[in-house]
Amino acid sequence: MYKNINLLARALDASWKRNEIITNNIANAETPGFKKSVVLFEEILREQLSGGKLKGVVTNPRHIRINDININDIKYKIKTEDNFSTRMDKNNVDIDVEMAERAKNEIVYNVLTDKIQSNFRRIKFIINEGR
Repeated sequence: MYKNINLLARALDASWKRNEIITNNIANAETPGFKKSVVLFEEILREQLSGGKLKGVVTNPRHIRINDININDIKYKIKTEDNFSTRMDKNNVDIDVEMAERAKNEIVYNVLTDKIQSNFRRIKFIINEGR
């Protein structure tokens, strides 16, 4: 029941960090030599949840888990994009792109918080109707 909420919480953490990274990129848009950073989460999640990997079956708690997905192991990564420059001063921050990414990230963050609240409302409803 809580696995979905835990996954949404991981995505919310990544979205929060992405907002911090985008804000830092915007603040350094005029800094010579600055290289922008990005947060990778969706790609990592997609890779972890893809069915292309062989998964071991566990029939005993002492068995070694093979490619078992643990939500707590799914974390975002921060990558500095230093392989290109868009200006003569070697800075690669495009303020228009960053502002669009920030707007998109705000929408994602709001959707994630709504989904988490919805899950908690559902749990609360189940508990209250169980009396």
